[in-house]
Amino acid sequence: MTRASRARRLATAAAYGGGGVGLAGAALVTLLREEARAARRRVTAQRTQPDPPTGNGVYGRGRATPIVFAVLGDSSAVGLGVDNAGETPGVLIAAALVELAERPVRLVKFARSGAVSRELTGQVERALPEHPDVALIMIGANDVTSRARPAESVRALAEAVRMLRAAGCEVVVGTCPDLGTIRPIAQPLRVLARRWSRQLAAAQTIAVVAEGGRTVSLGSVLGPSFATDRTLFSSDEFHPSAAGYAAAAASLLPSIADAIGVWPAAADRGLRLRRDTVRPVAQAAARAAGRTGTEVQPTEVRGRETGPRGPWARLRRRRPPEIPTPEQADEAARTAVPS
Repeated sequence: MTRASRARRLATAAAYGGGGVGLAGAALVTLLREEARAARRRVTAQRTQPDPPTGNGVYGRGRATPIVFAVLGDSSAVGLGVDNAGETPGVLIAAALVELAERPVRLVKFARSGAVSRELTGQVERALPEHPDVALIMIGANDVTSRARPAESVRALAEAVRMLRAAGCEVVVGTCPDLGTIRPIAQPLRVLARRWSRQLAAAQTIAVVAEGGRTVSLGSVLGPSFATDRTLFSSDEFHPSAAGYAAAAASLLPSIADAIGVWPAAADRGLRLRRDTVRPVAQAAARAAGRTGTEVQPTEVRGRETGPRGPWARLRRRRPPEIPTPEQADEAARTAVPS
């Protein structure tokens, strides 16, 4: 079975109510669960810092109506592992959007450390009264380590995207990161964690694109470079450091900006054709899962959204842009008008 067919199988199970699609045998699932519990105990023992400040507030000045930017998901969206609001992905991206849009941006964060996909509905319900223009969702790692049923996780994410899109909000999802780089997870289970997280990321992409959202692969952002450069991890060796979150924010920013029409066309000039291709969504999802910063979004071919192998999707790999440094973003956070 190919990666594309496995991802399609998971996404299909989510769409039609199946919850029993397994990624490995019951014995291996039990083994990973025990190892995950041990890893969580080690991470908890090393964790000495609370969640950073939310950074919620209005960034930038001017009379224009602020762009409302909502951040939902788990500890990666919270920014767990850093001390200052200006080091979190939400504030880094909000500060960059101010420069790109030349408008104020209001950040509203509803992410929660430890969250799994089934909790997204509650986060969305709290976000909708804020009338967000664009939402970032970062989710999936806890679904893998807790061994949540993959199809149920994908279905919950799809429902969250559907609710946001129905309200007119653009949605960008940072898919499940590559857990194969996490040292507290021992080998050989680390290899399985990598495979499971990539399969979940691919299935997430199929489901999100079907609901009209976009995804950006964070698998490799938290993958090879993290495996060799431990400065990208915080002290608990599970969550990113400030440098790690900056790398993730740089990968996410172009898709978020493009979704609301403020990404400059000039920034994409010179992209090679191989970095901007159209494929059936299952193939696109499988390809994106292991490639740093690859965006997948719905598209059409000859006026049709669907081909003989399913819906069409566009893969696009942009060069990570310059974003405000954590120091600049932190200064913006200190001067932001609380919302």
